[in-house]
Amino acid sequence: MSYKSLLTVISDPETAQTPLQQIAALARLFDAHADTLCLGVDRTQMGLDYGATNSVLWQQSLEQARKDSKSLKELATAMLSREGCNFGVVDEVSPIGDIARNVARHGRFCDLMVLAKPYGPGSTREDDDLIEAALFQSAAPVLVVPQNTTLDAAPRQVVIGWNESAEALSAVRKSLPFLQTAEMVHVVIIDPPRHGTDRSDPGGRLCQMLARHGVTCEVDVLTKSLPRTADVLLRHAEDKDADMLVMGAYGHSRFREALLGGATRHMLQQANRPVLMAH
Repeated sequence: MSYKSLLTVISDPETAQTPLQQIAALARLFDAHADTLCLGVDRTQMGLDYGATNSVLWQQSLEQARKDSKSLKELATAMLSREGCNFGVVDEVSPIGDIARNVARHGRFCDLMVLAKPYGPGSTREDDDLIEAALFQSAAPVLVVPQNTTLDAAPRQVVIGWNESAEALSAVRKSLPFLQTAEMVHVVIIDPPRHGTDRSDPGGRLCQMLARHGVTCEVDVLTKSLPRTADVLLRHAEDKDADMLVMGAYGHSRFREALLGGATRHMLQQANRPVLMAH
């Protein structure tokens, strides 16, 4: 198993360079094809009554979105041409409310999507929409990269956030090309249930599965010494000098996480290294 079709989606030149650098590095690592979707976003909020919308302002917004997509295409083409990888660049215009459909149309046939971290300095209002569209609409795994932090070679140390959920298992399976190249994979279990089916050997069956794929791994059982699960994972990643994290995404509903927070949203806010997520 390997990644052969990679995709990144960019909508702002300020945050585009890191995912472009990352997808080029992965294309060289896996001998893959790097595709880039350059989205010019029309941020006009159309009302129910089209006649009430100022057609002049709408036309100006549409023209600006077209210019943005063309500029992004020029930027991506110039950067990827210098990287020495196989690539393709497409520019499109999308209404802000239709981003999910456009991302899904391209992302459903890729092996891995590479997207910028959706929170933090320089992030745009649609970055969060891109992440959710990738995870829920295209069903592709997503490598989230913080600004100026890329995985330039095969990871040496990888931390997996493991809680036996379907989302975590999906992330593990979809990250196998990375895990098979790592020197050590740390399966992190935080406060395992005392009466669970794997209470005598937490993470044992996952390690067995990974070992059969040639992955060198060990189980790290941790206590929840910090209020948030994401903070415990990030601190352990620091301790192990991990190059990347792997975890399931949105085990709770997006609505609940938007209101109350959750491990996925906290990780997207605090991540300081690449994180591979899958739903």
